Amino acid sequence: GVGSYSSGPVILMAWLLGIKIALHEQNILPGITNRMLSYFADRIYVSFEKTKKLAHPEKVFVSGNPLRKEITDIAENNITDYGLSKKAFTVLILGGSQGAHSINIAIIDALSNIKNKEGFLFVHQTGSSDTETVAKAYAQHKISCDVKPFFDDMATKYSQADLIICRAGATTVAEITVIGRGAIFVPYPFAANDHQTQNAKALCDAGAAKMITEKDLTGKILAEKIEYFSENKQELSKMASLAKTFGKPDAAAVIINDCYKMFNI
Repeated sequence: GVGSYSSGPVILMAWLLGIKIALHEQNILPGITNRMLSYFADRIYVSFEKTKKLAHPEKVFVSGNPLRKEITDIAENNITDYGLSKKAFTVLILGGSQGAHSINIAIIDALSNIKNKEGFLFVHQTGSSDTETVAKAYAQHKISCDVKPFFDDMATKYSQADLIICRAGATTVAEITVIGRGAIFVPYPFAANDHQTQNAKALCDAGAAKMITEKDLTGKILAEKIEYFSENKQELSKMASLAKTFGKPDAAAVIINDCYKMFNI
């Protein structure tokens, strides 16, 4: 089971039938379904070391979060293509598959505060509703950009980024840590149990990322952070290296192999 209410009846029926049960929790804070089902589980796979303290430690295995092959290939082959242009500091902006309106608005406000505009390239996934408005803002400030509602080639975008500005969902955090990039997280404030803030905090506490809460998000603050890291690349590189220590590119294989052992296969 991977959480959500739909897994509850299936897991409980498996327990009644004597079938082995494994759960996977992507976020640092287990959701209510996984918390309830943890009592019936034989193994609980988690993505963060800190989650061990919140679950049944004797059942917990820190596996990481399984990711798409094109993402893990970047990590395994150590692919680094910082910046689409060697002269431009490349900022990748993501708001999840639907975009994030608050991040889009903050970026629009930030553009007027960025001084060395010709020194940047913004690669911006806006979601479907803000694409035209965001693209016009970049054009108005004559800043190089690649603006689309959604990017299909995320592995390429990650490999080309110097700095990433994004939400802190479990998959996004896992992708960033596996690839090893410096990130400024803007957690979605209405996530269950505020788990995105906790996901981001796990990295921030280790110096592996920065976080701006949505209530503190302004164009001025964002511009200051972007300019700071563009001028302090050594610090950004250190942050990226620390982020990579959280990455687990072999998460899928680890889970499969451990399940085989559990089933004595």
